[in-house]
Amino acid sequence: MIMTVIPPRYKAALRLYETQKAIGLIKNVFQVKLCAALHLKRVTAPLFVDPATGLNDDLNGVERPVAFDIPAVGKEAQVVHSLAKWKRLALHDYEFFVGNGLITDMNAIRRDEELDNLHSVYVDQWDWEKVIDRGMRNEAYLRETVGRIVSAICGTLDELKWQFPDLDTQLCRDVAFFTAQELEDRWPQLSPKERENAIVKEHKTVFIGQIGGKLKSGQRHDGRAPDYDDWGLNGDLFFWHEALGQAMEISSMGIRVDGESLARQLQEAGCEERRELPFHQMLLRGELPLTIGGGIGQSRLCMLLLGKAHIGEVQASLWDEETRRVCREAHVTLL
Repeated sequence: MIMTVIPPRYKAALRLYETQKAIGLIKNVFQVKLCAALHLKRVTAPLFVDPATGLNDDLNGVERPVAFDIPAVGKEAQVVHSLAKWKRLALHDYEFFVGNGLITDMNAIRRDEELDNLHSVYVDQWDWEKVIDRGMRNEAYLRETVGRIVSAICGTLDELKWQFPDLDTQLCRDVAFFTAQELEDRWPQLSPKERENAIVKEHKTVFIGQIGGKLKSGQRHDGRAPDYDDWGLNGDLFFWHEALGQAMEISSMGIRVDGESLARQLQEAGCEERRELPFHQMLLRGELPLTIGGGIGQSRLCMLLLGKAHIGEVQASLWDEETRRVCREAHVTLL
């Protein structure tokens, strides 16, 4: 079933050449602003990891990682789904201290992704992680961090519009905070995605927290691996995408599990065998720093700030023929 929908009368504000210039500007400016806001230092990161370490992200637990053998090493490698666990280990190994963190480019292949306007097989994001202390593991610090990220995004838009005055993208700087349970209580008849659209349409910039555990209905708002985010101190950041008329998730982030919350969430998710993996053993023994972190979609952010209707307008990937046909007929150029 075709899931790509191009809005009627949609026309990109920038031509292809200008789009490429704007993408470069966004990626340079935003990273500088985010590093300044969160005290981050850039590091290099792996494209693939050894699955035996337990470092790869299981996402919702059903996605198949892209794997290949390396004869010279005598092992199989997996292309990362994300760097959530690797970043925390890196902070330990690189001896980062409280209040400072790292940022890196994360490139992934998610071959089981359902393709639509916002989703591609190729995933590119800024992955960041920051060392905190026990006193920072609270909702107030999470909200403060969300506010800093939103300020960096809106500041990037200001510079972008100065360089490209034809852009008319508008973002709300004021973040509205809700929990997944509050949304279910308000709209029990709607699906989680419908709730996201409803609340973001109303408030424009929204952080939906406490994602991963079961709601009162027995359902989950969305899937979360049990071994990186603390489900009580995490969430997703959304902006209203005017061209598409829907909510767009820009970041999934949160305060990470400590030993206590890891053990509880592994049990709830039925994944207690992971306790024996090297990463999980270090965490349970208290050998890894307490951290907060997340991922911010690079193509998603470019798409939002440039008012693009399809993610293929800002990144090069592979698309099915039906998607290509729909975009071609709407005069939407896929890179």
